[in-house]
Formats: sequence, C-alpha cells, structure tokens
Amino acid sequence: MKPDFKSMSRDELRAYVLEHRDDLEAIRVLFHVAPDAQIQRFPPMFTKDGTPIEENIRIAEEAMRQRLEETDR
Repeated sequence: MKPDFKSMSRDELRAYVLEHRDDLEAIRVLFHVAPDAQIQRFPPMFTKDGTPIEENIRIAEEAMRQRLEETDR
C-alpha cells in the first residue's frame, strides 16, 4: 500500500521519491506547483536558429543556484 503523498512533508516526500524513482504519482505530487506559488520566468536560452544566449543562460543558472541554496537550508 502506498503512503498518502499529500499528507507527507516536502522533505519526507523528497526522500520517498529518491528511494522510489519510478513512482510517477509521488513525483507528480512532489513537483506539483501550488496555485499560490511564485513562478519565476526567464528569457529564452537560445535564439530561433539555436544559438545560445550566454547572458540569459547565466541569469537562469544563478537563479537556480540561489534556489538550491534556499532549499538546502
């Protein structure tokens, strides 16, 4: 019998997903975006012809790095 993912804390659910990487239901619950969540949008990473836009990539990488530092606390 599977646990009730929606009643688990984020840390518990994350640990569960790391141990059960094939459990798509748990992964969906973990990555579900709450309606009140703040979503940060970024400019395009590539031009239409596929050329990388280095400055935009740097901005996105920095934002992801900061987000990871926040979640590690």
